[in-house]
Amino acid sequence: MSRLWSPALCLLLLLLLLKLGYRAKEFVCDFEHEGGCGWTAAVTSDTFRWERQQRDLLAADGGPLSDYTTGTAKGWFMGVTAVDSENKGAVLVSPEMKQSAPTCRLRLRYFVWTGSYEKSPTLWATIHYREGPESVIWRPKTSSLRDWREATIFIGRISEDFQIRFHAKHTALRRGDIAIDQLEFLDCALPLPSPGDKCPEGTLTCKNGACVESHQGCDGSDDCGDGTDEICDSRRCDFERDECEWDLRSLSDLRWVRTNQRSISETDPLKGPGRDHSTNTASGHFLYVTVPSGGLKQDWAAFQSPLLEPTDSENPCKMTMYTHQFGPRSGGLTVLVAAKTIYPVWERGGALGDLWVKAEVEIVSAHPFQIVFMAAIRDFEYGGIAIDSILLSPGCYRSSGNISWAEFPDSPKNPCTSPDKICDFYPDCLNDEDEAKCGDFSYPNGSAGWTDSSIGSQGWALQRNSTSDEDYLYVGEASGQQLTDAQTRTPLLGPSGPACSVTFQYSLTGNSEHIGELSLLVFSNELDLQSKVWEFGGRTGTQEEEGWREVQVLLGVRKHRFQLVFEARSVKLSASSSIRVRGVRFNDCNPDYIPSSPSGLACNFEDGLCGWYQDNSDSFDWTVVEGMDHTIDIGKSLAVDFWSESLRGAYGRIVSYTLPADAQQLCLSFFFKLYGPNAGTLNVKVMDRQGYGTVIWTRSGDHGNAWQEAHCPLPDQLTDVQLAIEAVRSGFDGQVAIDDVSLTTDSCSVPRFCSFEEQQCGYQSSGEESWVWKNGRYDEIPGPETDHTLETIDGDMMDWTNHFHVNNFLLLRTSYLCLGNYMVASSLRAGSAAVLSSPVNQATVRTQCVHFWYYTRGVDPGSLSVYLTPVKGERVKILFVTLNLGNAWVHGSGNISSTLVDWQLDFEVIGAGEANSYVAIDDISLTLQPCDSPDLKCTFEAGMCNWSNNLNPKLDTLDWVRTRQLDEKHYLTPFTDHTMGTEEGYFLLLPSTDRTSAGQNAQLLSPPLPPTKGTCLTFWAFIPMSSGSQLKVWRLSGGQLHRLLLVEELGVVWKRFSLDIIATEQYQIVFEGIRGTSGVVALDDIRYTIGVNCENQVKDKSKALSSKGDNTGGIVASVIVVILLIATLLAMLVWYLRFKDKSQTSTQSSSSTRRASPSTAGFPNESYIPDRSDECLMDPSVLILLLYMMILHELVSGWMHYQRQRGKPRRLAGPLLRSSSRIFRTTWRTSSSSARTHRDLRKCGRIVRKA
Repeated sequence: MSRLWSPALCLLLLLLLLKLGYRAKEFVCDFEHEGGCGWTAAVTSDTFRWERQQRDLLAADGGPLSDYTTGTAKGWFMGVTAVDSENKGAVLVSPEMKQSAPTCRLRLRYFVWTGSYEKSPTLWATIHYREGPESVIWRPKTSSLRDWREATIFIGRISEDFQIRFHAKHTALRRGDIAIDQLEFLDCALPLPSPGDKCPEGTLTCKNGACVESHQGCDGSDDCGDGTDEICDSRRCDFERDECEWDLRSLSDLRWVRTNQRSISETDPLKGPGRDHSTNTASGHFLYVTVPSGGLKQDWAAFQSPLLEPTDSENPCKMTMYTHQFGPRSGGLTVLVAAKTIYPVWERGGALGDLWVKAEVEIVSAHPFQIVFMAAIRDFEYGGIAIDSILLSPGCYRSSGNISWAEFPDSPKNPCTSPDKICDFYPDCLNDEDEAKCGDFSYPNGSAGWTDSSIGSQGWALQRNSTSDEDYLYVGEASGQQLTDAQTRTPLLGPSGPACSVTFQYSLTGNSEHIGELSLLVFSNELDLQSKVWEFGGRTGTQEEEGWREVQVLLGVRKHRFQLVFEARSVKLSASSSIRVRGVRFNDCNPDYIPSSPSGLACNFEDGLCGWYQDNSDSFDWTVVEGMDHTIDIGKSLAVDFWSESLRGAYGRIVSYTLPADAQQLCLSFFFKLYGPNAGTLNVKVMDRQGYGTVIWTRSGDHGNAWQEAHCPLPDQLTDVQLAIEAVRSGFDGQVAIDDVSLTTDSCSVPRFCSFEEQQCGYQSSGEESWVWKNGRYDEIPGPETDHTLETIDGDMMDWTNHFHVNNFLLLRTSYLCLGNYMVASSLRAGSAAVLSSPVNQATVRTQCVHFWYYTRGVDPGSLSVYLTPVKGERVKILFVTLNLGNAWVHGSGNISSTLVDWQLDFEVIGAGEANSYVAIDDISLTLQPCDSPDLKCTFEAGMCNWSNNLNPKLDTLDWVRTRQLDEKHYLTPFTDHTMGTEEGYFLLLPSTDRTSAGQNAQLLSPPLPPTKGTCLTFWAFIPMSSGSQLKVWRLSGGQLHRLLLVEELGVVWKRFSLDIIATEQYQIVFEGIRGTSGVVALDDIRYTIGVNCENQVKDKSKALSSKGDNTGGIVASVIVVILLIATLLAMLVWYLRFKDKSQTSTQSSSSTRRASPSTAGFPNESYIPDRSDECLMDPSVLILLLYMMILHELVSGWMHYQRQRGKPRRLAGPLLRSSSRIFRTTWRTSSSSARTHRDLRKCGRIVRKA
């Protein structure tokens, strides 16, 4: 009957799991379905509990950056709610399960972030039975890394109904700082009855009809599920009643004890093994040794068997046992045979994890002997060693003779140096003794440095040969119980330097097409982090072939001690297949070794990273990509694609080789891209020897799908430093790239924008009072609570202060999270001045505009003037402001007239003597165009004009992207822009992808505009197939948003909108795009006319005056153009007359020379130069005619324009280029054949120009 019902029960269970949210076959729960796979939160507290969460529901400084399964903000996981001061616990409970096999394990991804907490949060897992106490089965380490980590929980054999429980506990916690995701139950099912009448040969038949492998009989585990595989003659001791025959007396003060988990601790999850092996419960007994409560006096403990009779190879003594080596206190376990001498027969070093591991030992002795267990214990915080379920085969006969003391072996030599200097890639001892057994096969005993740490049925072994070059590691059968990969590892190595690499040969040979998998991992015990650096799967040769291949793997800088791990899994172990490794070599790993780079830090990434390397302590790596080169498109650059589904973590950085201390000025220049609605942040940092970084340059948010140039001045360095270029993730929809990096000894060009976030940009304070660089967190000096750039507290700005109070005060936040800086000046005495001077700018021939923001506090804080100060000559005032505008950031701007000499800007504050008053300045920028005219239209063809994305992460989460259909590869876009009506025209885009959650927004800000009784705003919008996408237009004034317009689905056409704006105070226009579940939002041709409403009526005469018929500037410009054209015409006429005479003379001379030249041997040089005297030459009379036509055109068009505009207000929008009913093609495509041809021609042109 059981054979008939088992499939039906399995089907019923499968249907139930699918309903709960488990995926079929894999038995995986990713929490993407609302059912949560049957996992529920136990009610232990009203405020602290587990819940199903998304990234978008968490605070910016808390929780994981994404779920693990999808790697986006849209994915779901289970996390805890926030908790404040009270020490509370939260419990997550699994569905009830029906038994499990000894191989059952649960693989999961978990997140436990220490963040800024003084005490680390705690996460652990237990088995809950219907009766009896819970058993602790998993205790992970916390981490300072804000990343998901993988773990395996070994559940083991359970013969009754049970549940898995996850416990979280902390005194203060942000929402999501403890989380789990991607649960996978593996190998948990008991064997099913055999479909045939008999089990296959070489297997055991269970009473229930199932079949198990022969080596699973009498191994101390119930593999059949009914216990019939454990019916045998072996003597078994599970320590439930007593110590059996084992003698716990020892010569050491440190003793083994028989105990159980309930006696050790039921409240502290880090104490004890959590459960025994034989019953898998907290009440089951075992032998245990750890650091006693009185402290560690001796670091070893031993116990032994009774005296046993001699054995031979035909009838050996076989011992099976289960060991639990957990935590840093576990130094290792050794089994020795004490006969006439004492010698080891089995050993396993270090900690193996939170599980019971099966081991088998076979003993052959010609003399009576005892089995001795010896444990090494280290004096660390937690952990210990336990032994349970010892089975002795019938060959282990108890002897009736007397025990005689065996001869002790010689004590091992004391280490020649301290433990932290062993295997550190630097020889400290004679004959390199400290580096001789570290896993490097170039040493005679180097291969012995690899230690098998397998816990499954496959393990690594060392084949020793006549020379170490012929030694090799191979995968074979092992006594472990788990169905896991074979592992072998080195001792603790390092730290290592930037050029460190490991070279080895590997061979996977056999007759099958797929022999198995082999990988190399790096394990950092300090960070409890394991990363795969190389892998191979398949076959390298047949059984008859050696099939050796060689590979070199870069390890790079490892700041903490680490271990190398070879991990392998053979599809089927047999004599005809093998997995082998030999010839392991460590290359250039000394941390003091810095390789030389021919180009230094200059790098175009065409041939590697030059003088840069990947930082191994970050979350992800930069990638060299082809086809996105700054210079010619077809070359290489270095990028981070946040679009990638495999990218996890918060940040990635490349680090330069060490720069020696240098007092001279250096400039780091490079080209960069920040592209996409979640482009993130790009930082440049100076790193000291301890790894602390100071931000010296930063950019955030979308900067368009185009390369931008950056210049970063480096401060004078008194010590050796390194540079780091860092990409910081803000979401899942963007890209960061760099190219053409160079480091020169020249001074950097003056930056055109300074936010005071990373440095003072060369601005200097002078005068009777001082400007101070600060942020809102420092209360010693009064200033705004937030800067203007990011509207955050943790940042810097420039302000002034009385020099008697604080002089030369400088504060710099070094973390990329601490931004928002400004300059401030406070409490000026009456009549005293504080001057903030910019760096010297080069002479200019065109009018520019300076923009800045200032903040004042006080009834009469004084006055602010902005001067244009030439290097030679008197300074000119370009702006004057009285400082009584209230507590808010206010925009200021002024035109910088053309000057033929170098110049600088001076921001001068004259104090009025009021106490606690101050003036702050932030975000100074220079634009190449004059300050805004009353009629401003932005087509986005040449840039963003004066529109900008909001950088405050509290107000928006995405960015508007300036792009065009021709360049777009990742997002759906309008087929054309509105301005040009082609795929080459630019527009602003808020894309919608499955990488970003619906409801996220992006805000586009205008420059500050003056109060108005009527200003007309017009724009064109594109919102097809909305599915929730929206466009809102706001007026921002006084810190409050006032909605003007809501736009939703428009169809596949550009549509024009116009609206009047009335404001009694300074304001900004805000376009807010809100992402829906699909579709896009696009903007183009934004225009506003200050003081003129949408009916062309002048509402603000003082502001709209320049928009009337005042064309003096245009007339003067036209006259100048005409004079220049006439002068050019006269010059061309003189040139023509001279050219005509010289041409005739030259022609006659050249002709006679050619006729008179004698014939000579070989070819004259002239024969290689084509004669182009008759090609591409235009008659000068034609040029003169063209110039006359140009003059005539300028005069006629200028006069007609003057007559049209005379005495009339300026038109608002002009004639429309296309009607709003113009039909767009409904098919969106990335490019047409003509566009591709055009791109190819442009690319060829760039290549030719570069050459």
